[in-house]
Amino acid sequence: MATKTLFSLMALCSVSFTAYAGEVLSGYWQYDEFLAQHPKQQSLTEQLSNTVRQRPIALTSTQQKPISISVVYPGQQISDYWIRNIKAFEMRMEKLGIRYEINQVFTRPNIDFRQQSVSLLDAIHNKADYLIFTLDTTRHRKFIEHVLSSTNTKLILQNITTPVKDWDGHQPFMYVGFDHLKGTEVLEKYYLSVKPDTSRYSVLYFSEGYVSDARGDTFIEEMSHNHHYPLSSSYYTKATRESGYSTALKAVKDDPTISFIYACSTDVALGASDALKELGRGDILLNGWGGGTAELEAIARGDLGVTVMRMNDDTGIAMAEAIKWDLEGKPVPTVYSGDFELVTANDDPKKIEQLKKRAFRYSDN
Repeated sequence: MATKTLFSLMALCSVSFTAYAGEVLSGYWQYDEFLAQHPKQQSLTEQLSNTVRQRPIALTSTQQKPISISVVYPGQQISDYWIRNIKAFEMRMEKLGIRYEINQVFTRPNIDFRQQSVSLLDAIHNKADYLIFTLDTTRHRKFIEHVLSSTNTKLILQNITTPVKDWDGHQPFMYVGFDHLKGTEVLEKYYLSVKPDTSRYSVLYFSEGYVSDARGDTFIEEMSHNHHYPLSSSYYTKATRESGYSTALKAVKDDPTISFIYACSTDVALGASDALKELGRGDILLNGWGGGTAELEAIARGDLGVTVMRMNDDTGIAMAEAIKWDLEGKPVPTVYSGDFELVTANDDPKKIEQLKKRAFRYSDN
């Protein structure tokens, strides 16, 4: 009976989280919602998920020439997600026997808009076959709409798995990433399990944009409005370690009674960790978001209490396989999300090592 009740509570929690997420991200299809509404897409996504987990099978069609790929990533961060992603992508492309030429530009999130614009325009001018970019700000969205309406370049949007409703009928080639809502739900359930109701907390966002909405606003909606955890404060950051440090100092100074800090990204979490160590507030629980190398090292040191770990290389492999399917004339799913695992400071180091082998199976080579 107890087990049945537990599963019922988990199901109820998932339903409520989905409902609140729908309110916060009203202009987007939620990942599961999109697949449920598009059965053919669900089948394609499942096929790609299975393919990602399998050994590579070489391209069967003949290429007349190498394909051209442009990559513009916000990769200048402590988080190694972007660097590992492109390494896994290239390694899988090579194993698939796909001939390609790639131009990579790594920028700083929320800062290098001019560099991003120049690089994106170069990709269009050079008529790249595929452009791999992201969607986080209004500026990004305007450029993407230009690409969709006036070029033949196939657009892969990284780090977003919620299709834009306004683009129905003319979606990008593919959305690929680790669903922010699913990852946030993992952390939300963890906090519910370890912190008593009425615990006060602070949220440190990423910079203003989609990532903060998807990771931060949905967390607040669920924790504060459904489970009555009082939100003490919330701050947008500059998506850097330094801004995570300064905002965490302010959050604790303004309310020393907070029980935990929910951080929306790696760099912000590590900055908050610096602040908590300086203040001697090891009693305040702090999470990471993504589970890359820097976060796992911080967990081993006891600087972070928990993170949601992306099986990092999944998305690089998925992009390579999608391009292979496209070259073979096969339909490609509109959306793909990789797998998550919860990692805490109490986990056996052997378990974490096994997860690292799975997550970084290409990018650690």
